Amino acid sequence: MRGTDVMYLAAVGGFVLLFGGGEFLVRGAVAVSRRFGLSPLLIGMTVVAWCTSAPELVVSMGAALKGSSDIAVGNVVGSNIFNVLGVLGASAAIAPIVVKPRALRRDTAVMICAMLALALIALTGEIGRLAGVGLVLALAAFIIYSYRSETCKTCPSAELHEHEAEEFTGPGSLGAGLGYLAIGLGALVIGAQLLIGGASEIARDFGVSEAVIGLSLVAVGTSLPELATSVVAALRGHADVAVGNVVGSNIFNVLGILGLTALVRPIGVAAHIASLDVWIMLGVCLALAPLLLIRGRIGRLAGAVALALYAGYLALLFG
Repeated sequence: MRGTDVMYLAAVGGFVLLFGGGEFLVRGAVAVSRRFGLSPLLIGMTVVAWCTSAPELVVSMGAALKGSSDIAVGNVVGSNIFNVLGVLGASAAIAPIVVKPRALRRDTAVMICAMLALALIALTGEIGRLAGVGLVLALAAFIIYSYRSETCKTCPSAELHEHEAEEFTGPGSLGAGLGYLAIGLGALVIGAQLLIGGASEIARDFGVSEAVIGLSLVAVGTSLPELATSVVAALRGHADVAVGNVVGSNIFNVLGILGLTALVRPIGVAAHIASLDVWIMLGVCLALAPLLLIRGRIGRLAGAVALALYAGYLALLFG
C-alpha cells in the first residue's frame, strides 16, 4: 500500500472515530449526569455543549502540542463557519427552522462578542496564555450567569436548553454510562491523532497549507457531531435544537477550546486566517443574527443559500 493511501485511510479512520467517539461521549455523559440528578437545563447548557465540541477540543489541543498551530486555529474557525452555513443550512433545507427570538438574544449576542474577540486577538498573530485565561474566564462567567438567570424564572432559553438534553438517550445504568464515556474518550483521542497526522500529510501532498486543511477537512470532520445532532433534530421536528446546538457550540469553540488550548501552549495565528477567515466567521454569525432575532425563522431558501455560500467559501480556500 502506498504512503498516500495510508494517509487517506488515516484521515478517514480519524473521521469515523471522532464521529463515533463523540456520539458515545455525549450519550454516556448525559446518562451519567442524569444518574447523578443533574437537571435537564444544566445538562443541555453544559454537558451537551461540551461533549458535542469534544472533537474540536481534542484535535485543536493535539495539533497545538504537535506544533501544528494552523490546524488548531483553522479547526475552530472553520468549524464555526461550517456550523452556521453547513449545519444550519442543511437543517433548514430539511425543515424550516422556527425559533423564539427571546430565547436566543443572550446566547446570540455572546456568540457575536466571542467571534469579535477572537478576530481582534488574531490580529496580534498569537493567542497567548493571557488571552487564554480571559477566554476561559469569559466562558465560566457566561455559564454561571446563564444558569442563574434561567433557574430564577421560566424563560424560552431554558426550554431550548432542556430540549437539547432530551435529544440524547443513553444507557440506563451508571456503569454502562461510564463505559460509554471511556469508549468515547478513547475513540476521540485515537481519532484525533489519526486525523491530525493524515491531514498534515494530505496538505503536503496537495501543496496547500495546514491552515487550509484545518479550515476545511479537519473543521468539517470535527463538526460531524453537531451536523448529526442538528439533522436528526430537524427530522424529528425539533429544528430549534439545531440553532441552540450551533450557537452554543460556536461559543464553546472560541471561549473553551481555544482558551484551554492557549493555556497549555500559546497558538500562532496564520496571517491569512487573521486577515480573512476570522472575519468571514464573524460575518456569517452577524448575518445569522437578524434571521434569529428579528424573523425568528430560517426557511428552506435561506438554508439553500447558506449551503451555496459554504461551497463558495471552500472554492475560495482551494482556489
